[in-house]
Amino acid sequence: KSVKSRIFVEHELKRIERYKMFEKLINEIKGLSTIDFKDATEKIRKYIDEISEKDFKEIVKQIGTIPENIEHDSTEEKLYSKASDIVLARCFRMLGLASRALDERADSADILAESISGYKYSLVADAKCFRLSRTAKNQKDFKVSNLSDWRGSENEYAVLVAPYFQYPQSTSQIYSKALDNNVCLLAWEHISILLEENVKETESLSLESLWNASQMIARDKTLSFANAKCCFLPKMDVYVAKKIGLPESQYRSMLNDYKRLIMYRGKTEIAYWTGCIEEIKKYTKEKAIEELIKAKKLQEKINVISQYIDKLNR
Repeated sequence: KSVKSRIFVEHELKRIERYKMFEKLINEIKGLSTIDFKDATEKIRKYIDEISEKDFKEIVKQIGTIPENIEHDSTEEKLYSKASDIVLARCFRMLGLASRALDERADSADILAESISGYKYSLVADAKCFRLSRTAKNQKDFKVSNLSDWRGSENEYAVLVAPYFQYPQSTSQIYSKALDNNVCLLAWEHISILLEENVKETESLSLESLWNASQMIARDKTLSFANAKCCFLPKMDVYVAKKIGLPESQYRSMLNDYKRLIMYRGKTEIAYWTGCIEEIKKYTKEKAIEELIKAKKLQEKINVISQYIDKLNR
């Protein structure tokens, strides 16, 4: 028991140490949320690009989960989304591609990457992050069709990167759309494992088959196009494991490590909301009323109606 306890404590300390790197990024984002968005983005880009590879890999393991202490629809959340694009762009560079996060534009992909090892292909990519408290996600959250359109005629592939365990676990139209439109559905966990194993595209190793995985999966006429269990995730696991040269058992063990990491994050996020509940319990009656009015955005609703009426009176 003492040996098991010691091992458990060691693992917990390692998790805490790894999470600190992610926390530093969050603090950086929070500190920059009050300045001009474009300037803040450039500072975040510089921060992420200058982190050591070892510390950067720890951020990749966490980035797919938005912390609960980042307010919904806030400047912080928009900067976090931009940070995830910058992180994914650096991931592609570490995988041996030329890549950059594009400036914010409507109706376009967030990331562009291209082979520099003689394979003559390019891809567009979209980074997705979700909160653990986020409930049902629908196909619009993943924007598979949009990503296919954003590829245009000049890019061969389209890649979506989202948290592995937040992809729909049953039937979903995102799988059929991805197969119909040759959009590769990857997970942050897949990217992280590739980085941990130091996989890199070279003249003797092409990663093109990964980005083209949906086309190969679509050739299997026996699968149900909307079913996750016989579609993308398990098959992508096989492709990633083969690309690295890992036995399936070892790959599964690594994936389970990410599951434990998410469970640890879950405890962290629950602790945050528990703290919020305790703070609310301390409110005076006046403070509670004020916060409830603010939460329901009642004054904003009044302002909108007033502005509408003012226009009618002109």
